[in-house]
This record gives sequence, structure tokens and C-alpha cells, in this order.
Amino acid sequence: MPRGVLLLELGAIVLGLAVFARLAVSIGLSPIPLYLLAGLAFGQGGLVPVVTADEFIEVGAEIGVILLLLMLGLEYSAHELTDGLKSGWRSGALDLALNFSPGVAAGLILGWAPLAAMLLGGVTYISSSGIVAKLIADLGWVGNRETPTVLSLLVQEDLVMAVFLPIAAVLLAGTAPLSAMVSVIAAVGAVVAVIAIALRWGETLSRGVFSRSDEAMLLSIFGITLLVAGAAEQLQVSAAVGAFLVGIAISAEAADRARSLLSPLRDLFGAVFFVFFGFQIDPASIPPVLWPALGLGAVGMASKWVTGWLAARWAGVGWRGRLRAGSLLVSRGEFSIAIAALGVSAGVEPTLGPLTAAYVLTLAVLGPLLSRVADLRTRRSVPEQLRVTE
Repeated sequence: MPRGVLLLELGAIVLGLAVFARLAVSIGLSPIPLYLLAGLAFGQGGLVPVVTADEFIEVGAEIGVILLLLMLGLEYSAHELTDGLKSGWRSGALDLALNFSPGVAAGLILGWAPLAAMLLGGVTYISSSGIVAKLIADLGWVGNRETPTVLSLLVQEDLVMAVFLPIAAVLLAGTAPLSAMVSVIAAVGAVVAVIAIALRWGETLSRGVFSRSDEAMLLSIFGITLLVAGAAEQLQVSAAVGAFLVGIAISAEAADRARSLLSPLRDLFGAVFFVFFGFQIDPASIPPVLWPALGLGAVGMASKWVTGWLAARWAGVGWRGRLRAGSLLVSRGEFSIAIAALGVSAGVEPTLGPLTAAYVLTLAVLGPLLSRVADLRTRRSVPEQLRVTE
């Protein structure tokens, strides 16, 4: 492949992503749906299929999901994870029951194998932490009473995924039952061990990676993350979970510096990840699953709204805060795509990718819109000085 052609294609892709990112900012939406659309348009069966840059983009996409999970882990300290479990376990159990089961049921109704249905359950279960965090900041809801409840639910969802992803990876690998059991136990043990180590020696570990040199610190954290992710992948645990655990282990000032240094890399490779997922889906495969995706999206909106409403109610939040909490949880995004990508790579179910793409596109657009409607509704009925108290 001529190097000039590769650079031209990559340059065109990155500039196209920049245009989509600007458009998303101008209309107040997450760029995730636009990145997915770009992948559908320029992938197999799209308007202008990109062929020669596929291999490079695949590697970039893998780095993207690792960085997405690393940054997610950096958002939480081990103490926040354990405190969230202690204070909000009832809401977390409700979240799992209401939002995992619709995906599993839909998969079985569509005639999928149980493993594919389980993956769809993961897709419908987890909200997009990235979209939710951006909405909270953009709408000025950081100080609202419902916000800790929403964040607690997101923490618990991420912990569930830290166990769910390695289990899914082991089952997709088709290993023998005994080997699969050992891998699952190892994955769960790794999660528990990292949280325990972070609770006891988190500050010491963070001081070890901290550096006053931005270059040294960036390379240290990125290198450690890739090594741990690679080791996790070799153990059939999940590179994403390995990256998430690295993020949890880093805390305090080191985590703050790491977030600022890694954010640009996360944004770049995260965008490549969403585009690559779209590349793998033939747009012609979406219309046959569009109605199931929209129906599942309607159920997902309702179940997440009920989850947020009840969780906020149990926390003593008024009806306005409950309305905002429910709207925040509707969006699906990066984790849903990561789960579906596992199934797509393993070839477990041909329609999993198209259905997930349509589902995430729908809720990544409607979720922010619902939050803005909730914001307008609550602002009209509450005096300015009382807005952050309910």
C-alpha cells in the first residue's frame, strides 16, 4: 500500500471526525452518534468504503477502548467505589434488574443464542458515563441533590462491567468449562485485589507514577496501561478491564494530572474506536433490525427513567431531581459499543452489531434531548435561588 495513500486516507478520516465533533458541539449533542454514522458511511457497504487504512484503524480502535476504560477508572478512587456500593446497593440492584433483562429477553425473542442474548443485556444495561458526565457539566447540575445518586449508579454499573466483560470474553473464546471457570475466578479476583491494594497503598502507587515532567508521566501511565491490558488479554480477562483497574489504582494528584494529559489521546483514539465499529457494519443490515432496535430503545428509555426516578426518591430527592436523574441515565454509548464489539469480533450473532448501532444511535441522541427538556421543565417551575436544592 503506498504510504501517501494511507496518510491521505487517515488525514481525511481525522478531519472528517473534527467536522463531526464541531457539529456535535454546535447542536449540543454527544459526538458518538456522528462518529458511528461516519463509520457506517465509509465502511463496508457505505458511500465511500475505506479499505487500505483498515488495519491501522483497527489498532487505533483497540487503543481507543483501552483509553476510554482507563479514563473511566481514573474518575473513581477505590474509596468512592466501596462507598458507592455501601450506600446505593439497592438502587444498583434495581438498575441491573430493570435494564439487563430487556436485552436478554429481546435477544431470546429474536432467536439468538443465549450468549448473544447475554451480550445484548449488557448493551441495554449500562448508561454512557461520558455522555452523562458531559450533560451534568453542560447543564450546571453538578451541585444538584440527585447528582450523587446518578454518579453512584454509574460507579456500580462500571464495577458490574469489570466482572461482566471478562466473563463474556472467556465464554466467547469457547474454552473448556474448567479453564473458563479459572479465568472468571481470576478476573473477579483481580478486580477485588486491585481495589484492596488501591485502598491500602493507592497513595504510594500514585506517588510512584507521578512526575513533574508531563512527558515522563504520560509515557509511564500509557506504557503501564498497555502492559496490563496486554497481560489481561493474554489471560483472557479483557484488555478493557485491565485498563479500568489501572485507572482505579491511580488516585489523588496523579489521577488529576493523568486525566489532563490523557484526555486528548482519549478523544482521538476514542473517536477512532467508534468509527471502526461503524466500519464493521454494512448499512444495509440495519433496516431489518431497525424496528426491534427502536422498540428496545423505547423500553430502555422507560426502564432507565424509572431507575433514576426511584433511586433519587430513595435518596430523598424531590420530583424535579427525580425527573433529571431519570433523563440523565437514558443515554447509551461507549460501554454498549465495547460489549457489542466483543460479539462482532467473535462472530457470535450477525445482527448484534447493526442492532446495537441503531440502539446506541437512538439513545445517544434522545438522552441528551430529554435531559435538556427536563432542565427547561424544572427551571420554569423553580425560583433561581432554589434550583440546586431539589
